[in-house]
Amino acid sequence: MRLALFEPDIPQNLGAFIRLSACLGAPLDVIEPCGFPIDDKRIRRAAMDYYDLANMTRHASWAAFQRNRTRGRLVLLTTSGATRFPDVNFRSDDTLLLGRESAGVPAEVHEAADLRLRIPLQKSSRSLNVALAAAIVLGEALRQTNGYAPLA
Repeated sequence: MRLALFEPDIPQNLGAFIRLSACLGAPLDVIEPCGFPIDDKRIRRAAMDYYDLANMTRHASWAAFQRNRTRGRLVLLTTSGATRFPDVNFRSDDTLLLGRESAGVPAEVHEAADLRLRIPLQKSSRSLNVALAAAIVLGEALRQTNGYAPLA
């Protein structure tokens, strides 16, 4: 099970993804460019002491990510997804992809996804924070695939 973050806009959310990756053992792919200056110092500040515990790979572009990504389904979390995430059977080789906080992902990324999922929300709600959405879906995906077994 992997996490992937497409062109993040907010450094603190990248920090939350790094922490989530480190704590739950899910490798993280960061697809650049980011909406903020990105270097190891800034990432380390946002991720605090979790930076060295995370398995993070940076990709210079969407095309680079596509060339280098691991096998398995690409599962896009999107507010426009037709399928509710609780209705999905996750696989241990899935990559959960989340988009920019401000704009989601472009059409070409939607088209590349094997699944497009949404989190069911109250009718009056637009969306959740991207890191919170990742944690909700990753938690269920790990539960279904016995991904918690190797953790303490």
